[in-house]
Formats: sequence, C-alpha cells, structure tokens
Amino acid sequence: MAPADYEIRVKGRLSDSLSYAFGDFTAAVKPAETVMRGEVRDQSELHGVLERIQSLGLELIEVRRVESD
Repeated sequence: MAPADYEIRVKGRLSDSLSYAFGDFTAAVKPAETVMRGEVRDQSELHGVLERIQSLGLELIEVRRVESD
C-alpha cells in the first residue's frame, strides 16, 4: 500500500491534548464532530490510528480515503 491521505470523523470536539495524540493529522471542528485529516503510510499505521481512537473512548463516525491536496 502506498501512502494515502485519510479523513477521519469522530463525534464531539477534541480537546487540544486529544488532538495532539494524533500527531501529524490536522483537526477541524464541525458542528458536533471533529474532522481529522492526514497521511497514512500503510495499513498497519491506519489500524494504529483506529486503535488510538478506540482506546481514547472516541466515537468513530467515518473513515475514508481522500485525494491528496
């Protein structure tokens, strides 16, 4: 798998400290959700991000691969 950009939506607004837990992802707050976007190098890294979301007790809304800017 080649590196690809992903958009991940979670319910609610992430605090600065929670946003920091997602390193290179950028975060934008929309009404009632936070949209994070960043590059994922491989499937292992994607699963790691998803496991981090679960371990922090965040509610996952959507994960999708998006075109690079």
